Amino acid sequence: MADAKVIPFGEDRPRGAGERAARRRTGRRRTTGSGGPEAGEPPLSAVHGGDGAGSGPGDEGGHGGAPEPPEGHGAGGWERRLAHGLAFLRRRVTGEYEVDEFGYDEDLTEHVLMSALRPVYEKYFRVEVRGIENIPGEGGALVVCNHSGTLPLDGLMLQVAVHDNHPAGRNLRLLAADLVFMLPFVNELARKAGHTLACAEDAERLLERGEVVGVMPEGFKGIGKPFSERYKLQRFGRGGFVSTALRAGVPIVPCSIVGAEEIYPMVGNARTVARLLGLPYFPVTPTFPWLGPLGAVPLPTKWTIQFGEPIPTDGYAPEAVEDPMLMFNLTDQVRETIQHTLYKLLVERRSVFF
Repeated sequence: MADAKVIPFGEDRPRGAGERAARRRTGRRRTTGSGGPEAGEPPLSAVHGGDGAGSGPGDEGGHGGAPEPPEGHGAGGWERRLAHGLAFLRRRVTGEYEVDEFGYDEDLTEHVLMSALRPVYEKYFRVEVRGIENIPGEGGALVVCNHSGTLPLDGLMLQVAVHDNHPAGRNLRLLAADLVFMLPFVNELARKAGHTLACAEDAERLLERGEVVGVMPEGFKGIGKPFSERYKLQRFGRGGFVSTALRAGVPIVPCSIVGAEEIYPMVGNARTVARLLGLPYFPVTPTFPWLGPLGAVPLPTKWTIQFGEPIPTDGYAPEAVEDPMLMFNLTDQVRETIQHTLYKLLVERRSVFF
């Protein structure tokens, strides 16, 4: 199998927002030639049987105003999926895909990982997204979110929410804990999905190149807290994410997730087992470990993800990052915004499951 092309930061080509959104709707990646179909791939008009209009989520039909049959249904559904699948396999075999120096494989993420997560996002957790327009259409931004759920499914659902709902088709690059990159298989998948180590250097480099970066400052304290403390934010550290945003001059977008706390109600922590396995905690829930693998199935709660108004940081002087009081105030502002929004969403929701 041919090697993928690695694109250093200095040679990174800017991607148009509309281009990425169109690529997501049509299920195709950016071409590098004259803009036509890739070699060996049928033109969209031949696949769709019409003018090549998109058929992704949110499209109202692109063939003379008539609604297009759902993907996989109708005369052209399986041909379309087969054509996209064959084109993807050809790119993997020939190496015609790009991987950046962090290991992010946009082609694999777009056509495999997002496709695998989307049914869970849409059908199982039925995620409702609000305020997605608060993430800028271009340039860097730091999304700061609460963390919960015993297993980090909230980060994955957050990634799908940005990918599928942002009008500019932006991708979220999540900062992950060391443990993620110490686990076999998980390490490789996380890298390919665009996750990187939660350190200031990597975060700044991503922000400076105009990426949307996601961070969950509570870390293991948030995701591993007992069910009795659900929706109560834990400590946000020393404000490292604020100094990162200030250095890069990018806005901070507070984000609140409701629904993840109840997928694995953590009623106990087997600390001895956790120490033996080298884990920060070992959860005990009403179903795990009592039901074995079946107990690892999350409860089908109804999720809401709300992005708040961005907090600008580009108006501060460069030496502001050395001001501890400013760091504390901005950190507290972000934390209080997220906490207040969580309480508001909890009051509004009718049920944990509906």
